[in-house]
Amino acid sequence: MVALGGNALQRAGGQGTWAEQVAQMRITARALAGLVADGEELVVSHGNGPQVGALLRQNELAEHEVPRRPMDVLGAETQGQIGYLIQQELTTALAKA
Repeated sequence: MVALGGNALQRAGGQGTWAEQVAQMRITARALAGLVADGEELVVSHGNGPQVGALLRQNELAEHEVPRRPMDVLGAETQGQIGYLIQQELTTALAKA
């Protein structure tokens, strides 16, 4: 079982950009693919604290132009984004391994 906290993808001192999160997940995916290549079974879970916080802030800043979405929707959006990121990078890393 590997639990990736949202901070595993958004490192301290970074900007929190999508490109930074992709780069962090790419590094992590290589390590996870190595475990699978060694015969380990893998279950991955993830958090989304920094990501949902950033989306909430975007929501607040844009509320004069677009309607705000509720917090549970923002949580679901970031969970989907991170799940997609894990799937993309882990699929690539597993194919290479």
